[in-house]
Amino acid sequence: YYIAGVGQNQINNPNLKPEKTIDYQIGFKQKLNSKSAITLSGFYRELRDMVQVTTIANAYPATYTTFDNIDFATVKGLELSYDLRRTQNIRLTANYTLQFAEGTGSGDDSQANLASFGLPNLRTLVPLSYDARHMINFNIDYRFTDGADYNGPKLFGKDILANTGVNFIIRGRSGTPYSRQGNVTPEAQFGIPTRPSLEGTVNGSRLPFSLRVDSRIEKDFKVNFGKNAGARDRYFNLYLLAQNLFDADNIVSIYRYTGSPSDDGYLVSPEGQEVSTVQVNPLAFTDQYNIKMNNPNNFSLPRRIRLGVSFNF
Repeated sequence: YYIAGVGQNQINNPNLKPEKTIDYQIGFKQKLNSKSAITLSGFYRELRDMVQVTTIANAYPATYTTFDNIDFATVKGLELSYDLRRTQNIRLTANYTLQFAEGTGSGDDSQANLASFGLPNLRTLVPLSYDARHMINFNIDYRFTDGADYNGPKLFGKDILANTGVNFIIRGRSGTPYSRQGNVTPEAQFGIPTRPSLEGTVNGSRLPFSLRVDSRIEKDFKVNFGKNAGARDRYFNLYLLAQNLFDADNIVSIYRYTGSPSDDGYLVSPEGQEVSTVQVNPLAFTDQYNIKMNNPNNFSLPRRIRLGVSFNF
């Protein structure tokens, strides 16, 4: 009854089917020695009946857009893992994943532009927006115990590093895909109608490789709240946590025309220079444009350090 008045707005579909995910995995695990093992596995994942925006052409009383279960995707890859149980003071797990994620759409509105122009949905497999081809993960833990098993340094006969440890988590991944833009557009201006054009293929370009290291140094202090034989030990844990330890400038988003996280290329283009010269104050326009273009959300969070105490009981 109201379809003629909604215009280009999308109409909800109460008849959607549930999305399905089917996983297949086969693996092999081999013991290397009494404290280490290696695992090799292959996986294949099917995503069916994925929701995507679509156009219902020639409908009465007007053509409209809605959602339907028309998308599908596949994720396949290999995974290699190494596990070292606590040996002396060190515990280590390492993992490498090679992945290929392809589908007809990365999200329920990834083809909204096609639908808004009345074009048919994309039916070609392309890399999904979360497809990271290579992923590596390391978890390294080094710590000293207490009592007779303590093997660390001593000071005046005291086990100064008893119940002390340091942990490193290293995560790296290759860049995720994005669609390269063929024409320059003013990304830092508001209310300017633009129509970007595609250069190359959908999701045919990639962000740079990213690497992040998190570290935690901690020490447990044993306390006892009772004097009877059944009293249990409690622990205060003092820790220093450093996230993004080396303050890496990992890129999470870019301007699609230049591939840069800090420059959209508009000000140095002929279009941008023409617009800049007709401003009341060209220098102020350039400065404010650069401020808006310098978006910190294009980078991962900087180094953060936290000092804390926890009580375990």
